[in-house]
Amino acid sequence: MKAVTYTATGDSDVLTLGERDEPHAGPGEVRVRIQVSGVNPTDWKARKGSGATRLPRPQVPNQDGAGVVDEVGDGVTGFSVGDRVWVWDAAYQRPDGTAQELTVVPARQAVPLPDDVSFDEGASFGIPALTACRALTAYEHAPAQLAPGSLEGRTVLVAGGAGAVGHAAIQLAVWAGATVIATVSSHEKAELARAAGAHHVVDYTDPDTAQAIGALAPRGVDIVVEVNVSANAELDVKVAGANATIASYADAPGSDSVTIPVRPSMSKNLRWQFILTYTVAPETKDAAVRAVAAAAAGGALRVGAEHGLPITRFPLEQTAAAHDAVENGVVGKVLIDVA
Repeated sequence: MKAVTYTATGDSDVLTLGERDEPHAGPGEVRVRIQVSGVNPTDWKARKGSGATRLPRPQVPNQDGAGVVDEVGDGVTGFSVGDRVWVWDAAYQRPDGTAQELTVVPARQAVPLPDDVSFDEGASFGIPALTACRALTAYEHAPAQLAPGSLEGRTVLVAGGAGAVGHAAIQLAVWAGATVIATVSSHEKAELARAAGAHHVVDYTDPDTAQAIGALAPRGVDIVVEVNVSANAELDVKVAGANATIASYADAPGSDSVTIPVRPSMSKNLRWQFILTYTVAPETKDAAVRAVAAAAAGGALRVGAEHGLPITRFPLEQTAAAHDAVENGVVGKVLIDVA
């Protein structure tokens, strides 16, 4: 089978397309014939590493993907050959990501994909949607699982509403009944946030951003889904309401610390929640997977420019270019056609 691998960390030129033996599903596993592989920032960061480091075995990149089950391991129930699925965390602490024709994952990491949900959409869930789901349920006394109506009456601020996580956060928050304010840096990105379903959009490059958000949410926002906490901590505290949660899942490149306004955070009883989807508790991850699956089945997680997430496509042999596109900040979602 065809597969993209790398044997040492480094720039995208370490990625090579070649032939590998077909893997087989062991007990508790399913084998998926990947149709579309999704690329996230975590994929190129893992590949790049912190320097040229030789790996103990070849690594196939990319965590997310969608395809069709074509082999079921012993003890697996609920899946049959031919089932359409999306997969998550395929390459986390494992050598076999989704940039290959066949990948084997634990059955828990394959999720049924309804017939009316495209492979493009399935390959776009994973890291972005599960991260967004966790951010939206990190507040005090939150329900265990996001669902329609679970955010009714709450106001959500999504920083970077044109990014993949921001896009998913907008869609999931709207699906759950929240009022959504998104911040963006341009008119074009504002149109994408609106297409995703944001009720209000604010340009964060304007000097009166806090005033604009305050006018839209006079009592303050309840949940902040934050992409650049080191730059936005002061703003987030200003616009947060009492007992709000600021959920941070990323930061600016090269930034590894943040200064938190302590006294203002104390006075509002704010919660600061930092998120890495790989290491959340298993029950929390499972709840997020169920919520994303339900939202997808309900048509709430559409992709494409008309839904606020433009798609940039590459063939499997151009996986390096796909990684470069994400690293260079392409707007929207990068997908690789594997089949």
